[in-house]
Amino acid sequence: MPHTHVDTGSALGIHKGKDVVCMSDVGFSYDGRPALEGVTLHVEQGTTLGIIGPNGGGKSTLLKLALGTMPPDKGTITIEGMSPKDACSKGNVVGYVPQRHTLDWSFPITVRQVVELGLYGKKGLFGRFNKADREKVAETLEAVGMSKLANQPIGGLSGGQQQRVFIARALVSTPRILFLDEPTTGIDQAAQESFAALLETVKAKYGLTIIMVSHNLRSVIATCDKVACLNRTLHYHDHPVRLSKDVLFKVFQCDMDAVIDPHTPDSCCGHDHALSPGHGHSH
Repeated sequence: MPHTHVDTGSALGIHKGKDVVCMSDVGFSYDGRPALEGVTLHVEQGTTLGIIGPNGGGKSTLLKLALGTMPPDKGTITIEGMSPKDACSKGNVVGYVPQRHTLDWSFPITVRQVVELGLYGKKGLFGRFNKADREKVAETLEAVGMSKLANQPIGGLSGGQQQRVFIARALVSTPRILFLDEPTTGIDQAAQESFAALLETVKAKYGLTIIMVSHNLRSVIATCDKVACLNRTLHYHDHPVRLSKDVLFKVFQCDMDAVIDPHTPDSCCGHDHALSPGHGHSH
């Protein structure tokens, strides 16, 4: 049996000096049905955290709470000491990359125009772009490797290219914390590997803390230095190398196909280094 891992500071709701996202005893229900219960999670500055769990396990709900689109029923959430709503309204604290399937790809808009949308939080809807703004857009497109396609319609790009553009849109306002919702969905394995390298590059360039919600355990292991397993409550929060099959089964139960890529011959759960038996810690 894996032994218990408890982050004493997190368990007591103590905010460490370098914690930039703090969730303490967070709960939320839909029409009386609990979606999240007793979630305490503290994210240190500079971390790349992957949040995994089964469909319906509360990942999207937790992300909505962190982005301030709805308040928790119980507990507290702060981002750099502010409420999520206040932090997001600042324009330069939080960046957000939504799921690709929620977007209308037929809308006639160029790559550059998509990235410019990321400045409206700072400029306001009717603010005019100046030379510095245009230079910032060009610099951000260069950072994600999309400068040469700046005038192309977004709908004509590959899935991996589109994801790069929306990362640029999130980064153009120079946020300190970047949230990503299922960023590898709909892009092939080669693009996923390229995406992992891109995240590492922009994290270093912009000094980011990254929080990524994903069903793809392989991607999380390749990209993140911390992982949190969520199924209504938090079952694990530690380094990916210590995540065991026992914890995965406890979290996913019969929904193991949510973490094992059926198109890949060697499944994630067979990765001995990443998922070595006996080294798991349940939170």
